[in-house]
Amino acid sequence: MNETEAEDQRGDARPIAARRPNEAVGASPARIGNDQLRLEAGRAAVWAAVIGLVILAIYISNALLIIFGAMVFAAMIDGGARLIGRVLKIGRGWCVALVLILTIAFFIWLGFFAGSQISREAAELPAILNEQLVRLFSWMRTQGFEIEVADLKGLAGSITSGVGTVTKAIGGIMGSLATLLMIMIIGIYLAIDPNLYERGVAWMVPEHRREAFYDTISHQAFTMRRLLAGRIVGMVAEGIFTWTLLAIYGVPMAALLGLLTGLLAFIPNIGAIISGGLMVLVGFSGDTEMGLYTIFVYFLVQNFDGYILVPLIAKKTVDLAPALVLSAQLIFGVLFGLLGLALADPLLAMIKVGLERRSARLDESDNLTREAA
Repeated sequence: MNETEAEDQRGDARPIAARRPNEAVGASPARIGNDQLRLEAGRAAVWAAVIGLVILAIYISNALLIIFGAMVFAAMIDGGARLIGRVLKIGRGWCVALVLILTIAFFIWLGFFAGSQISREAAELPAILNEQLVRLFSWMRTQGFEIEVADLKGLAGSITSGVGTVTKAIGGIMGSLATLLMIMIIGIYLAIDPNLYERGVAWMVPEHRREAFYDTISHQAFTMRRLLAGRIVGMVAEGIFTWTLLAIYGVPMAALLGLLTGLLAFIPNIGAIISGGLMVLVGFSGDTEMGLYTIFVYFLVQNFDGYILVPLIAKKTVDLAPALVLSAQLIFGVLFGLLGLALADPLLAMIKVGLERRSARLDESDNLTREAA
């Protein structure tokens, strides 16, 4: 009998911490002896973990949405860097830097050369909208609607104060300045070396699932770049066309209305309704003919966007049903405010691409199974 067996028979009185790592300490009191009970306990633990993750995701949903917004911003930078890389044979870092420099230069130009005019027009816009809304509801009252003008003034003041807040926050349309700054910083880091973060996420995926992960993420990134490229083209086109057509007729605040139309074009459906309403109200502040002209401009720009730009963009990206997009915007707008409203469309597109890739892999697997049989 060796020394270790003798100690086991005598009973080892040493504390557990003093024992060697390879020494047995006996069965765990938490061990479940029944195999079926142990299996059910494992299943319950899995369900508890899933529910906990769902609760955690809801609790940090705002932070997750900011991260997704940073991914959208990174996709914009990545698309611009790839476009520059095709023309200039320079490194990716220089391409990303050039995109950021051009973006900063644009906003500096906007602030110095157009900022004074736009700021002045933004200060005048709430008063004009207030007056036009009071006129509209007063006319409705003369047509038999039981509406008190005093109540309408309060309603109009509430609406136009919200519009004034939006126009004053043109530079921070995504939300607060801190949120926008966080999105930009994270997005720049992601854009500089996206493969680094892609490999990090793939490392946490089971090895047999990594090929599917890379397939899905590559298609999502490609779709995101195309979607955002088309969105930016649409924003620029709508803003310039609106500004030009309104300025030709002499509509007040043509520059501000063009800028707002371009920015709100990032939000499909709802953005067009808001920009069109602002445009028409400002137009009728001049006279009836100007108001009718702004209606004509609105429908002309929206038809150009809806029947020319959007179909061309949809063919290159992912075709989303308008009712589905609008429903997602309403849900995310209620849950997360303006940021959720702006990111509902890209998030919906990424979910659709992910489901399509999974469906394609399942179809391929079924075909292989049938061929083997």
